[in-house]
This record gives sequence, C-alpha cells and structure tokens, in this order.
Amino acid sequence: MSQSKQQVYRLNTGGRIDRSRTLSFTFNGQRYQGHPGDTLASALLANGVDIVNRSFKYSRPRGIVAAGAEEPNAIVQLGSSEAAQVPNVRATQQALYDGLTASSTNGWPNVQRDLMGLFGKLGGQFMPPGFYYKTFMAPASMWLTYEKYIRKAAGLGRSPMEADPDNYDHFNQHCDVLVVGAGAAGLAAALAAARSGARVMVADEQEEMGGSLLASRETLEGKPADQWVARVLDELASCENVTLLPRTTANGYHDHNFVTLHERRTEHLGDTAPVENGHRQVRARLHRVRAGQVILSTGAHERPLVYAGNDVPGNLLAGAVSTYIRRYGVAPGRKLVLSTSNDYGYRAALDWKEAGCEVVAIVDAREAPVGDWVDTARAQGIKIITGSAVIEAKGSNRVTAARVAKIDIDAFKVTGPVQELACDTIASSGGYSPVIHLASHTGARPTWRDDILGFVPGLVKGVQACGGANGCYALGDVLAEGVEAGIKAAAAMGHAVQTVTLPSAERLQQGPAVALFQVPHEEPTLRGPKQFVDLQNDVTAAGIELATREGFESIEHIKRYTAMGFGTDQGKLGNINGMAIAARCLNRSIPEVGTTVFRPNYTPVTFGAIVGRHCRDLFDPERYTALHQWHVERGAEFEDVGQWKRPWYYPQKVNGKTETMHEAVARECLAVREKVGILDASTLGKIDIQGPDAREFLARIYTNKWEKLAVGKCRYGLMCKDDGMVTDDGVTSCLAENHFLMTTTTGGAAAILEWLELWHQTEWPELDVYFSSVTDHWATMTITGPEARKLLAEISDLDLDRDSFKFMDWRSGKVAGVPARVFRISFTGELTFEINVQANYAMHVWQTLFKHGEKYGLTPYGTETMHVLRAEKGFIIVGQETDGSVTPEDLGMQWCVGYDKPYSWIGKRALTRSDTKRENRKQLVGLRPKDPKVILEEGAQIVLDPKHAIPMPMVGHVTSSYYSPILDSGFALAVVKGGHQKLGETVYLPMADGQTHEAEIVSTIFYDPKGERQHV
Repeated sequence: MSQSKQQVYRLNTGGRIDRSRTLSFTFNGQRYQGHPGDTLASALLANGVDIVNRSFKYSRPRGIVAAGAEEPNAIVQLGSSEAAQVPNVRATQQALYDGLTASSTNGWPNVQRDLMGLFGKLGGQFMPPGFYYKTFMAPASMWLTYEKYIRKAAGLGRSPMEADPDNYDHFNQHCDVLVVGAGAAGLAAALAAARSGARVMVADEQEEMGGSLLASRETLEGKPADQWVARVLDELASCENVTLLPRTTANGYHDHNFVTLHERRTEHLGDTAPVENGHRQVRARLHRVRAGQVILSTGAHERPLVYAGNDVPGNLLAGAVSTYIRRYGVAPGRKLVLSTSNDYGYRAALDWKEAGCEVVAIVDAREAPVGDWVDTARAQGIKIITGSAVIEAKGSNRVTAARVAKIDIDAFKVTGPVQELACDTIASSGGYSPVIHLASHTGARPTWRDDILGFVPGLVKGVQACGGANGCYALGDVLAEGVEAGIKAAAAMGHAVQTVTLPSAERLQQGPAVALFQVPHEEPTLRGPKQFVDLQNDVTAAGIELATREGFESIEHIKRYTAMGFGTDQGKLGNINGMAIAARCLNRSIPEVGTTVFRPNYTPVTFGAIVGRHCRDLFDPERYTALHQWHVERGAEFEDVGQWKRPWYYPQKVNGKTETMHEAVARECLAVREKVGILDASTLGKIDIQGPDAREFLARIYTNKWEKLAVGKCRYGLMCKDDGMVTDDGVTSCLAENHFLMTTTTGGAAAILEWLELWHQTEWPELDVYFSSVTDHWATMTITGPEARKLLAEISDLDLDRDSFKFMDWRSGKVAGVPARVFRISFTGELTFEINVQANYAMHVWQTLFKHGEKYGLTPYGTETMHVLRAEKGFIIVGQETDGSVTPEDLGMQWCVGYDKPYSWIGKRALTRSDTKRENRKQLVGLRPKDPKVILEEGAQIVLDPKHAIPMPMVGHVTSSYYSPILDSGFALAVVKGGHQKLGETVYLPMADGQTHEAEIVSTIFYDPKGERQHV
C-alpha cells in the first residue's frame, strides 16, 4: 500500500471540519488523509484525486461533480474486509472515518489505466442507444455468450461473498408532522409545528442538519446563517415532541402519508457497527412512518450545463464548488472558469476568489446580466464574458482548458469566434430543479413553471412543499414558506397555532435566468464531441436526438431506449436537460414532453436495512405445535412445512442400529394399516367462520355445495382461483347453523385466510360473515387404524358406534377428561378419529393416548408416512398433485363441483372455457411400475415412445412416488395428457443415467378401492 499524500487542495482556513484531528483512509490502494467533518468526496478532492471512477458504457474517466445525493460519478465500493463490502455508496454522502477503505467500482486493471476505455474511445461512435438490441440479437445461439461479457463490462460495484456481520432494525412510528429536509425551509417548518405542540419528526440525509445554510454566503440578522441553524436545532432537540433524524433519507413516499426513512446510524463510524457493552450496535434503521401531515422541504438540485467534454474530471457544479470551499475547506483546483445562465452561479466564482484561487472568467449566457452578485464580481475585477458559454472542455484525465464562444440560444448555434481559456476547473450552473422525486412516488404529476424553469411537485392530500422544493430560492421567502407550511400542518392536526418570528434576511437583487439546457457546438450534435446529459449512464445529447429520430416520442420510451435516469441516479442532474433536448428535437414544449416517473428508492438502500431483523434465525419464524418437545424427545426427524416444524418420521434403534427413513416409514405404514397410528396434525390451518351468510359465502368460495350441510356433519371441499385452477382443499365442518370450522393445508393457511378476506371485503361486502384464524388455538391428534375405535373408547365419553358416529360426522365430548371436538374423517383410508382439544391440554391427552394405546401397538408416524398412506388411496396434496394449472376435472374430482349452484362461485366461468375442457389436458392417474422394485423419481418426465429422437415429446410427469409396504411395490401418482382415457396403457420414463422405466397407467386408488376400511 502506498504512503499517504499531502492534502494539496486543502485551504489553510475555513470549513466545518475538525483540523485538530487527522484521519487516515485508503482509496484504490493509496493511503490519504482527511479530517472529521469531511465526506469521502471532499477528502479525495483535498488530496488531488481527479479520477474516481470509469463511466458505465464508454469507460471514460470521471471525477466528482456534485456535493450531495445528486452525485452521479463518485459511486464507490466500501469495505476493508469481504464481509464489510458495501457497493454503490456515494462518496459525497459517506462521512470520513479513520481506516475507511474504498475503491472505484469500474476500471481494469485500474481506474487510471482502464483497458475498456480504449474500446470506449475507439468504438464509442459505434455504440449508440439501442446498440445492444441491434447488435447482439443474432445469431440467437450466441446470446448467452454475449450476455456474459456485457454483464461483466456493466454494473456498479459487487455484493459481498461473506455474511454481513452487522445488525439492522425497523421502527414503526407515527407523528403529526413529518418534515423531510432540514435546510432553511425545513427547520423553519419544524420550529413552527413544534411550538404549536405537534409531534414532529425531521429527517435530513446529510451528516449535519442545515442544508445549504451550512455553506452559505448569506447572513441572517447580520450573522452567519449557520448560527441561526445551531440555535434552531438546540431548541428542537430540547422539545419532547420533536424527533431529529440526521443521516436519514426519505427514500419512499407511499399512499396515505406512509413514508419510509433510511437512517444510517453508525455508517459514519466504521466498516462495521461498533460494539458497546458486548452488543453490536445497529448499523442502519428503516423507519416506517405514518404521518398526519408531510412537509417536503427537500430543496433543489443545481442543473449542470450540457456542453462538449462536460464529463472530463474537473467539471463540477457551481454550487458544489461553493460547498467544498465553504463547508469543507477544499478548493478543487487552482484556475476556474464559470459557465452560468443565472445569478446563483456567481457565488462559486466569488467563493473561489475569496479562497485565494484564480478566477479566469465568468462566462454568462445572458447578454446583460444584472444583480448584486454580478456587481460584486465586477467590483472584484473578475472578467465576465456575456452572451457566451463554455462550448467544450478540453483535457483527458483532467480539464486543461475551456473553449468559449458567443451563442444564440434560440437558434441553437455558435455565433462568434472560439477562444480557449487555460484552466483546471470548470464550474457550471444551468439553474435549479426542485427535488420532486418523493412527491412523484405518490403518482402526483409535477407542474412546469416557466418563471423558475423547473417542475414543482404535484401534491396530494396532507402534503405541502416549501422552499427550494416549491421553486422558492430567496432566503427570506424560503423561511417564510417554511413557517407557513409548519403552521398549516400543525393546524390541520388540531393544534393551536403559535407565532414564529423570522430572522431578517438580506434581500438580494437578482436578474432573470435564461433557459439554457444544451450548449450548441460548432459541429452538429450528432457529429460533434460527446455532450453528456446523464453522466451515470453515459447518455449523451446525441443519443437523445437519435432516439427521437428513430421514432421515440414519449419521454418514458426515450428514457428506456437511452437509459436516461436509470440506476441509482434517478435523473437527479440530467432529467430536465434530457427532457428539454427531447422537446427541442420534437418541436414541443417541456411541459408537453413531461417528466419520467420517479420511483422509490430515492437513493440506494442496503438490503440489510430493508431486511432489518428478519434474517438468520429470524428470517422466517419457526412454529412449533404444543407437542413439539415430545417429538424431539422421541428422536423425530423434522421437515419444514410452511413455517411449521412437523415430525417427518421417527427412527428407532433396532439391534443397535438406527433405522433409515425407508425402514422407519415402512414400519409406521404397517402399524397404521394393521393396528393404530397417531399423527400430530395440529399444523393444519383452521379458520373459524361465523355469520348469517356463512353458508352462501362457503358456496361461493368452494366449488361444491354447502346449503344443506347439517350441524354435526363435515364435507370435503375444493377451492379454485378465479382462473379455475385448484388452489387449496380441506374439510369444513358445521358447528352450528351459522358457524363453521374450515381446515386448510398447513402451508396455505395464511394465504387462504387472506383470500377469504379479499373476496369478502372487495367483492361481497354485503355478506354478513366473519373469519378468525384458530390454528394455534386447537391441537389436533389423529388416531387412525383398525384399533382406533377401541383406543378412543377407553378415554372418551363419546358414543363411537359406527351407526351413531358415522364417517364425516363430528361430535363434542370429553377425551382424557378434556373438552374436545372429535371428527371422523380420514386422510389414510383407515378408521380415523381426529381429536381437537385446546392446545394447552394437548400434551395431557397425547400422553394419555399412549398410556392406553400401548396394548394396541399405538405408533407415532410422521408426514412421510402420511404421504404414503394418502397416496395409496389416491388422495391429493395441493402443491404436489397440483401446480397452478390443474382443474378439479383434471384431478378426476368432478363429483366435487356444483355447476348447478344458484349463483356463481370462484372459478366457475373459467372452468367453462374451451381450454379447460380440452381432452388432452394433463390429468391425474396412477402409475404402477412394471418392475415392482422400482420407485419412480418425482418430477420424472413421461413419454409414449422411448425411441423417439431427442427432444422427445413429453406427455406428463410424476407428482408423487413412494414404496408401499402393504403393496410391497413402488407406485406413483402422475399427470398425463388425456390420462383418464389411457388406463391400462404403458408409458415410459427416461432417466438421466440412461435407464428407461416402464409403467402402466392405472387408477389413482391403489388400496381398498371401495373405501370399506374407513367406514368400519
């Protein structure tokens, strides 16, 4: 690693940095120094680092342009270790800390000498917009090869290859007033709302609150503006009703004033969050805020001028130059040329001169600029060239000169001779664009204002914009707008208004700005040097003009064709210029062309902040039944079903050896078929449904009828989506005339409850019916097998006679002295009783069953055995026999569809479509391997002719396959095209190892086809 270098561009005085301390950091393997209060960007500029990255498409050298969130070039990779890697961090927003390690995201072998830059320089003219689409579409077989190299050349940064060591969290918060942005307007609004008693939250993305006032030339009450900032922040910090959130970006604005805030809590302290009292602190926090009123005081971004070579390092925004000088004590060069179309740009030249550096010239596009700052520049002897602009920046790795000429903005042409001014820095200002991104997230369309040459936010109920975000830039007016917004917001929330005395601000005289979005060049746009509009995505003015020539007229289409406003930039600097260029080419006005749609996130948010604590062990909750500990103690192996841990099988030791799964499942299956088994079925979804219209609702949700289901009876039902495809199944029982208990699949319980609520609330709100999840309330123990009745009779007061307690009945009574609901339903085809008790009593009932069941050979079995037993009977499992493309009729379950119900039900219309009536649809069948020892692979493809040339026509696949100990053979369920008409035919299953298995299509019921055993 190279030794540290001197901060050659650090001023001797000034700035808000702490010069008493020195911080060491590394960039691209080179060690540098900075100070507390620096950003990585200001420290790089102080150390004379010109090239911070290579551009996205052409690999051109790029330097720092801005000083805030709008920075398009200085996108860096952070992290001194693999686990600490963070991509796509803006150097302008990353606070400097000791030991910071950063690198450029592009450039090979390094950012100074990038080989891809040669391709960009030599072949750039052959890579216009749409280049990839036009060039790499043929031959189609080569696309995967093309894609590999295109992706390798593209991208910004990389993901870490090791686990993130940090913690993140989420806060859900409410407030009366949320103020986004803590510049002059935001602080004034927060102060007014806070004094009125409103609960106020203030979020600002910078390390310090104060916005542009932290680097302002202007004064308040005759004193530096940052003193007023300090007083206001002290007052707000002392208010119990105010929450201040620096380093916090409002990254998304959603419906009903729901705003997400990304707070970078410890990212300014190190690669990873510090450890305090043995606990690692939170690195970032996502606040999910529901605000009564929102005040957008997000300010405005300065627009750069679009001229040839405007991407060469040393081209900066005028406002950024002032910020680096006044806030960070850094002059990013020695000789400045300023190109501006407005008075605000003059501040950069004045600050530059005050810093002791040379202002070569101010180049003003206006013919006769007037105003206080213009007068000050003249009084200081600064050369002002009017009616002109910088038409081209010269230089490769750093600006060496500015080419200046007279221009005619309306005619879009150069009208005078070109003079070349030697310089190392060019600052430009094309005016300001209000930050409308957040307001646009709500879908509100912005409005163009000719007086400010920018769009202002379209507003929805409960939101106000003030200050720069509203197109107001004079400091006194900004403060007044802020106070007014704060008072209105507090009043809207019912608080008494308190007056706020505004500090006096100097009223500066300013001349009107001129609309200059693209500077003309001697050469036509399509033939001249590149003029960059979107620096992050390498979008040029020529690219936009070409897009319009190729027929793209919608700004959204132009955006997608050229990539303008894509990526992490979101069009912060380039979009207005790009729209103006498109408008000129299309001979339209800017408001006619309109804006692109801005979407969350405003700036990148780490996955850690989005995930919060929902990772590692908390990524998905593990749910346990009330009997879980018993299963653990008996050595059960578990499988995940939804969020539940379900016993998979119970291996036992036999002759000193632990059973394999195959052996354990075979033993459990035979125990159920020959004696009695017990299953913990508590995980089945259970939804309590009540209300006068419950029956009708069930009939609309299920495919079959429910009007005549009597109290004490149960019925199996299928549920379809509105496309007619099976989505769930289960048994619903009638507990009382208007009271039902629905069971669902374990994994589908939450989704089905949401499905019921969706249809009730949006489609059938007139139905008087209510739903409650009771899955966790009831523990379910299924005893099944020939001895089940004898066992239950010993511990129950129920009449279990087959004629008084029939199949598909339910009864209430006591089991082991505990109130219970007992259902006589079966998923095994055997005599079965499902015992439901309040979950807290489950262990007592379970242990009592085993105490009495020993003499009957009571055997616990898991989900694998359950699968074998149900498949032997041809019972489906939704999600295994179905895949979202299977109808009830495909399953051979026409008996479960009530086409003659008096009203429509979900999926009915879809089931009448010609496609769902096709004879060659995949239909559920059984498969019996010709070799009984073969167990077919689940998912194996089925063909009719194994000798057919590859690719073979596939007619279906295996959905379930097992070994049956009662049949002593393998068997399977499958879906086969036209399968219901192919019983008895032979099909083939080619395997990856070269084998081909033969199987006969048979009925789906392999055991007890008449169903006699479950009716005993």
